[in-house]
Amino acid sequence: MANHGLIIGINQYKRLKPLKCAKQDAVEMARYCRDEINFDEVFLFTDESDPITAPNGSQQETKPTYTNLMAFLHDFFESQRLETGDNFWFFFSGHGLRHQGQDYLVPSEGHPTLIERTTIPLNYVTQRLRRCGADNIILFLDACRNENDFSNKSVGWQKQQGVITIASCSPTEESYEIPELQQGSFTYSLLEALRIQGENNCATVERLCNRLRERIPEINRQHNKPPQTLHSIVEPHYKNHLILLPKQATLADIGLLREEALDLEGDGRLEEAKQLMRRVLALDPTNPKVLKVYDRITLKLAQQPVPPSPKTEPINRESAKTITETPKPAAQPEIELKSAKGIDYTKLRDLLKRPLRISKRTRKPRQ
Repeated sequence: MANHGLIIGINQYKRLKPLKCAKQDAVEMARYCRDEINFDEVFLFTDESDPITAPNGSQQETKPTYTNLMAFLHDFFESQRLETGDNFWFFFSGHGLRHQGQDYLVPSEGHPTLIERTTIPLNYVTQRLRRCGADNIILFLDACRNENDFSNKSVGWQKQQGVITIASCSPTEESYEIPELQQGSFTYSLLEALRIQGENNCATVERLCNRLRERIPEINRQHNKPPQTLHSIVEPHYKNHLILLPKQATLADIGLLREEALDLEGDGRLEEAKQLMRRVLALDPTNPKVLKVYDRITLKLAQQPVPPSPKTEPINRESAKTITETPKPAAQPEIELKSAKGIDYTKLRDLLKRPLRISKRTRKPRQ
């Protein structure tokens, strides 16, 4: 299972209030993914991050401008880079808003009155991420900042199909930075939870979310900040049992994921069942029961009947004739043939139309 991440943190905004900890949030998250859980690839976009190599071999700037972010989403996800069983984490710390029922992430030059032209719809982000081929995509969003230019500040309320969304606060709340920690309370709590070892670890989506719901309000109280409650949307629901940190997963975690796969198999959702069992097999490769279930589901998929190709049939016989028969030339109109004295020459014309028959006679020689 490969693990990739796109991590964005924006402190400096041209037209909005600057933030103090968003860049540090992103740097710490990238360091955790690279150094502690050994992600295969991490792309970091901050005010001072290094360039990255684009698919065409050129160097791409990583300042979190609208142009740079849109170019990355287009270029790096134009073709499939990952496969089923892989994971992609998307982390954003910065300004965000909700406008006309849609969630938007605000790049460094985002304009409060030109929302649709200068911000990035979250729907577009997830559409591009899904193209990478990974069947497990997680959004970590800390984008509900206190910004008076935006009438609606909450981000992460919109359901993203097939994606796990973990947002820093509920729709009616704001997300807070903690200067003493040099981080936002969300990111600080997130990294703290991911680092927990032993039986109380947060290896699964469900345990991670439960931990954050307790810890974020606690940190806010300790630093005299208003309440802030985690908001999560897990789509589909069975991904609550998805394992984020394989090395910390327990046998019970693996067994629960296997049960979810069996339920999907029973419901006839074989593709999803196979995806989950592939993850179980990666976690428990020597278990013969796991291999047996995986092979059974794979065989069922192979035996599914191929839907017949649609047939094109004529509606009725007349329409069939119209298609298959060569059309006959239209009859020429008859021209009336009469002389000035009223003599009708029509019969003469018809007679002349007939083919001329020449009969052969045996002529007697002259005497």
